[in-house]
Amino acid sequence: ICSVKMVSLKLQKRLAASVLKCGKRKVWLDPNEVNEISNANSRQNIRKLVKDGFVIKKPTVVHSRSRHLRHLEAKSKGRHTGYGRRKGTMNARMPFKVLWMRRARVLRRLLKKYRDSKKIDKHLYHELYAASKGNQYKNKRVLMEAIHNKKAEILRQKLLVEQADARKLKAKMKIEKKASKADKKAADRSADDN
Repeated sequence: ICSVKMVSLKLQKRLAASVLKCGKRKVWLDPNEVNEISNANSRQNIRKLVKDGFVIKKPTVVHSRSRHLRHLEAKSKGRHTGYGRRKGTMNARMPFKVLWMRRARVLRRLLKKYRDSKKIDKHLYHELYAASKGNQYKNKRVLMEAIHNKKAEILRQKLLVEQADARKLKAKMKIEKKASKADKKAADRSADDN
């Protein structure tokens, strides 16, 4: 039975870590060249061993994100989000204020776009802006419907006013015609009397 005496390479490992600019855990010393390595007692000698390939800096260990990314992808589809997974309140998970800000910005952007493209005038814009601030419209579709309805209502009112004006004008013309006819009759009668 032959007892193999292990050589301590603590110094060599420390020097190698310093030369390779890494931690001692990243230093690999070739187990077949223990005698060669144990003789190296300076940084210069260690550099030579590194050049010969007896001392190597181990590669960094990969911390794979593939499983985590797969989990996130599943979460984006709505998996793993049941009651048992939740910690915070509904407001903590998705603040009401953030939802309100998003909706307000969408509605205000739409109103601005419509005003700039002359689809609505500034008075209707102001009215709708105030209503959207007062939580009247829950989304863009509802606001668009409201705009169409308001525009139709304004058009109807305009039409009614025009029709009323036309009727008034017609009645006035009729009265004037009647009056002129009466005047003519009166003039003819006075001429006959003379």
